[in-house]
Amino acid sequence: MAGGKLSARQKMINLMYLVFIAMLALNMSKEVLSAFGLLNSKISSANTATEQRNVAFMDGLATKAAEQPEQYAAVAEKAQSVSVVSEELDNYIAEVKAGILAEYEDKTEYEVMDKADYLNQKWFKGGKISPEGQAFIDKVDAYRTEMLNILPADTYPDIRSSIESNFATGEVEDSEGVKKTWLSYNYEGFPAIASVTKLTQMQADIKTTKNELLQKMLAGQQASALSFTQYNTLLEQSKSAYYSGEQFDGAIVLGRKDPNTKPNEVELTLDGRKLTESQYTIESGKVKLNIGAGAPGDHKIEGNLIFLENGERTEIPVNLAFATISKPNAAVIAADKMNVVYRGVDNPMTVSIPGIPDNKVSASGAGLSKVSGSKYVMRPQTGNTVNITASGTLPDGQRVSSSSEFRIKGIPAPAGTIRGESGRVPMQRNGLEISSVGAVLEDFDFDLGLRVTGFSFKVPNQPTVVVSGTTLNAQAKNALRSAKRGDVVSIFDINTSITGSNVKLRKTAPVFIELSN
Repeated sequence: MAGGKLSARQKMINLMYLVFIAMLALNMSKEVLSAFGLLNSKISSANTATEQRNVAFMDGLATKAAEQPEQYAAVAEKAQSVSVVSEELDNYIAEVKAGILAEYEDKTEYEVMDKADYLNQKWFKGGKISPEGQAFIDKVDAYRTEMLNILPADTYPDIRSSIESNFATGEVEDSEGVKKTWLSYNYEGFPAIASVTKLTQMQADIKTTKNELLQKMLAGQQASALSFTQYNTLLEQSKSAYYSGEQFDGAIVLGRKDPNTKPNEVELTLDGRKLTESQYTIESGKVKLNIGAGAPGDHKIEGNLIFLENGERTEIPVNLAFATISKPNAAVIAADKMNVVYRGVDNPMTVSIPGIPDNKVSASGAGLSKVSGSKYVMRPQTGNTVNITASGTLPDGQRVSSSSEFRIKGIPAPAGTIRGESGRVPMQRNGLEISSVGAVLEDFDFDLGLRVTGFSFKVPNQPTVVVSGTTLNAQAKNALRSAKRGDVVSIFDINTSITGSNVKLRKTAPVFIELSN
């Protein structure tokens, strides 16, 4: 058609032929437009069903969070964040679709929706993306970013990948290898019904992503709650105490110890008396009783733990017992702080017989006196050992008795200190002049309140100075001025006593000061 010399008539025929071909290329068949319309209708129906499931899910999760906030509140809060982000983009897309369809009176007459004018004019200006078009891209980018931020990086990799793929807005390469913007590739020049269908599909991706994510979040929380890591072993037995020689009938069972599982109500009685809220606390998924053991004998705990499940009350019966005594075969006598007792010191001791109240137990020994309950004080005076005997009466009238021997040791020798340090202490001359001399019982379990009343002070090549008190007097300071750097000054014959006691201590070890200036 383009070669040779053509007549005017032939040129006109050729031009009409080209126009006809262009018209065929520019006008999409009615069948294709109808197919887009039907597809859009089906996706819209599926979106409505998905949205209904999402609403029901959020309502159910809100109920669970209200009933068991410790277990479901965090999931409900994250689900709400997902809903807010999803609805923001979904509503924006709905507005765009409404603008496209506004010029069509019959929203189902898909064959006439072949124009691309609305989005071409709204989203593209002079071959570039318009501010309105960029706003749409920004909305999609914001959705993608916020959704990925809601999800921890190491969770739900399939959903993260789906979000990154379905809501990517980077450059796209067409079938001819030409790179185009994401907005131009998907929406520029397309018939109105095709663009509407694509936007409806994006809404479907939003709702499906939300639905899958909510389901997995709840499933993950429930899986964690049902995990065997939330269980521990408990001992189930017909009674809480057994006598020697009895057959033990206990059984090991699994019990939940989930801190997120807490009863909504507690109805318990102890020996028929209703427990008040101050007599129990709920912690780590258990009801901890804050009650006294009571009088010797068996005690019954009965009632119900009540949980709300989908608005219904579920009662878990409680029928347990405990005993305040067990049959002993010997007394237990132990020093609180050591396996010996020290002469001249109030040694705290505990004397008790398991299963017998303290007021039914008596103890005796040289230097032993009772303080209160099972607490005693032993203050040995002479000898190398002392015997302590404990006796008690069982509920059946049987008398039991046991005796233990303890070694008696003297208080160890104190060590002199300067500035709180013992042994060989490096110190400057002016520091020594103002420091106090003291004494300590090194590695000793009792604080006896040692008091220093005087000491002897010796500087090399100077006569010994006797000092009264804990700091250098004028004569000692004068002797100190003649000392040289590196000289070792001695503090010895330290007079040490125990405040408020006439117990004589062993000789206090000296302390040596090496002068550093």
